[in-house]
Amino acid sequence: MSGFNGFERSDGTVGVRNHVVVIPSVACANGVAAEIVRQVPQAVPLYHGHGCSRAGRDLELHFRTLSNLARHPNVSAALVVGLGCEVIKADLLSGEVSGTGRRVEHIDIQAEGGSRRAAEKGAGIVRNLLADAAKESRAAVGIDRLIVGLECGGSDAFSGITANPAVGVLSDLVVADGGTVILTENTEMIGTSHILERRAVSPEVAERIRDMVARAEKRTRDILGPLASMVIAPGNMDGGMSSIQEKSLGCITKGGSSPITRVVDYAESPTGKGLVLMDAPGYDVESMAGVVAAGAQVVIFTTGRGNPIGFPIAPVIKVASTSKLFASMEDDMDVDAGKVLERGIDEVGREVQRLMMGVLNGEPAKAEKNRQDGILCLYTTGPSF
Repeated sequence: MSGFNGFERSDGTVGVRNHVVVIPSVACANGVAAEIVRQVPQAVPLYHGHGCSRAGRDLELHFRTLSNLARHPNVSAALVVGLGCEVIKADLLSGEVSGTGRRVEHIDIQAEGGSRRAAEKGAGIVRNLLADAAKESRAAVGIDRLIVGLECGGSDAFSGITANPAVGVLSDLVVADGGTVILTENTEMIGTSHILERRAVSPEVAERIRDMVARAEKRTRDILGPLASMVIAPGNMDGGMSSIQEKSLGCITKGGSSPITRVVDYAESPTGKGLVLMDAPGYDVESMAGVVAAGAQVVIFTTGRGNPIGFPIAPVIKVASTSKLFASMEDDMDVDAGKVLERGIDEVGREVQRLMMGVLNGEPAKAEKNRQDGILCLYTTGPSF
């Protein structure tokens, strides 16, 4: 696999996009962030519903996720917009980001004298950041600088036969060339722990896999009781699936056959290469935020029912499990994995690879063309207070 042309960052990462983001530190600042983007539509907003009324693990998760998104490889610069009295304050977030050498500024709505003044000041800051970003250019880099996030949503009975194994071919190619692949969705690993453990590079990694899947299964049983084996969406069942074990066996094939080198927490950046598992939920919009916050520059998203969602700062490539789905939603789907039946898994996997390389070099994925980029959903573990 050849390398790609990306934006080299001062912290050693490489972006495949060159966004300037406006990120609220708290939900109360979403309105001002929206007004800034109305005035400067080239900027990318990262709206979310959190930043306050949380403590403990959720506070840690949200701070890590937001700060990692603000300094993501695909981000040239960021403006953090705070209210002024929240728990996750704008100056704390921007301080965390600036420590990586990334350009970041912050404002507080209360300190600026209200929403209008804050929006005007913020728009001026963003214009300057965009002018600087426009001066940056791409340079040739190797696949060893790439992190690929894997995701599935709206799976059907064909996903584990066509789309997921084809993506598994891509995963192995990326790992073989020194890159990193992140496989996640812990509830969709239930029933497969013994398979994943055998692929661990060490007993310690195997133990972490076992613990992660066991926690996901316990939580599912605690909440759903006797229906735990049916923790799949109505669309999954309409698509022919019968249980979470069936879905899981298909889900994990996205990771190919490479050894599993480590297990990371939600939104935690991996410190090594190879195939990595992330302890993140099965809900696709939450787990996708986790893999992107971990540094994935691109996401490969398989679907059997036709899930069109993208992500604000990372291109999301959609792989349809059947030719029927691809034909019915061609505006949303990038790859027709139904061709596996005629051309074989390896050839479709190579097609996913070719399309991904084009996207890495700047070609838009369908989700980008359609502006399916408005969703940032942060994972939470406990109630608000």
